[in-house]
Amino acid sequence: MSRYREWDLSCKVYVGNLGTNASKYEIEKVFSKYGNIRNVWVARNPPGFAFVEFEDPRDAEDAVRGLDGTRCCGTRIRVEMSNGRTRRDRRYSRYVLYIHVT
Repeated sequence: MSRYREWDLSCKVYVGNLGTNASKYEIEKVFSKYGNIRNVWVARNPPGFAFVEFEDPRDAEDAVRGLDGTRCCGTRIRVEMSNGRTRRDRRYSRYVLYIHVT
């Protein structure tokens, strides 16, 4: 299994606002209704998010439209296409933007 950072971005979905006890199997069960899943990765430290990789990009887009704002693993989840950026990338880009603005 490849690392989630190496997955195909056109097929990779970010799942946020998961509870601390999110189950890979529960996520697979919910997301598999939209198509064949290649991989699921659930964060453990810090918990609260996951990535799902579909085999087909259309299935990933359908899952985003169908599941964003629904309940999974006991909470209302946020589902969006992954943009491939890490938290560290976002923090750095905000800092650079701040430097350029002032």
